[in-house]
Amino acid sequence: MIELQNVSKVLSGRTILDKVNLQIHDGETCVIVGPSGVGKSVTVKHMIRLLTPDSGKVIVNGDPISELSGVELEAAREHFGVLFQGGALIEWLSVRENVALPLREKTSMGESDIIELAMQKLTLVGMADHSTKRPSELSGGMRKRVGLARAMVRNPSILIYDEPTSGLDPVSARTIDDLILSMQAELGVTSVVVTHDLHSALSIGDRIAMITGGRFVETAAPRQFVESENESVQAFLASQFITRKGDWENWRR
Repeated sequence: MIELQNVSKVLSGRTILDKVNLQIHDGETCVIVGPSGVGKSVTVKHMIRLLTPDSGKVIVNGDPISELSGVELEAAREHFGVLFQGGALIEWLSVRENVALPLREKTSMGESDIIELAMQKLTLVGMADHSTKRPSELSGGMRKRVGLARAMVRNPSILIYDEPTSGLDPVSARTIDDLILSMQAELGVTSVVVTHDLHSALSIGDRIAMITGGRFVETAAPRQFVESENESVQAFLASQFITRKGDWENWRR
């Protein structure tokens, strides 16, 4: 479980998080949504301790990650795999070498085992046939699939997705949605997805958590989220042409 307890954060004189509370349960997909600049990515950065709260506490699998340092912090971070917004692939390495990199840097595995495991993860995301290509030869959706394979290569229990469908065409975006769902179903991982794409959020999320004004104003299952009485939620839904009487359930998986 991931738990934020009264977490506050001020950046550049602006309150981004204001006594935020959130629980993410083992094995679920929790999607954090909201307009740009409201603290979605800042929230996730606290989970993996790229940021430290000014006040409050972050607990990951029972460990107070917001208070750890050194070897203990590194051990707590081992729970996580992260798919960065742009894929964050190293351009001069092949697809296979990008996926293998965390194994080379963080383990003492032999070369044959590293290659075998990297190829297993590439197969899982449908990219094994492209293993010798460079990132520059890939489409945006393909780059994100490689990034996902790399995020999974050390078998984390928690996967973080930062705007996984951003910049993708609708077909590629839905392919990424399908991958997120399959990773949860096949691997039993806990997934935390940051996105402004409500169509994606409602398709993949067990729960949707909307942040605005420094706080989560609604946390609910997709149906209850769409039916929320909160004005900020309804305005955000309407901005993407989703209404309580709309057809969003037709594309809910």
